Amino acid sequence: MKAGIVTVRPAPSAPTRALLRFGPVTVPAAIGRSGRRVLKREGDGATPIASMRVLSGFLRRDRISSPPSRLRLAPIRKDMLWCDAPGHAAYNRLVRAPFKPSHEMLMRADNLYDLCLVLDWNIAERRRNRGSAIFLHLIRPGYQPTEGCIALEPLHMRRLLAFLRPGTLVKVL
Repeated sequence: MKAGIVTVRPAPSAPTRALLRFGPVTVPAAIGRSGRRVLKREGDGATPIASMRVLSGFLRRDRISSPPSRLRLAPIRKDMLWCDAPGHAAYNRLVRAPFKPSHEMLMRADNLYDLCLVLDWNIAERRRNRGSAIFLHLIRPGYQPTEGCIALEPLHMRRLLAFLRPGTLVKVL
């Protein structure tokens, strides 16, 4: 079956809100605290305006049962981290604890990464300071902005997972 396309368009209501469309379905989403940006930089809080393939995903199996999906959803473990140190060789890669350089924990106290998809932003062709960890993850209450990711309500994420296939493009317009 052919991989589809997911589009993320700015919502008219606020620069940190978006409308995510897959197939005939459109759902609200949150995006970066700095809105969208073509020239993405590490730590700028912007969601990159780009086309990004869905690479893989992570799941907190201690909190969520595996939803139907054609994507590989690896279980999140306590030692799983994501390197966001631009000067490190593992920049924008999954690493394991203990890890001293700057990183983000995947097993969080909140539920944001209980279901988390990795988008190919600065992964296939990494460049220092272009931004790391652009995920499609679960949302904070009230559609609070993200640090640059795209966030959905759990119900919408489950619906999206049924649509996604390896190689699906997420186009942020």
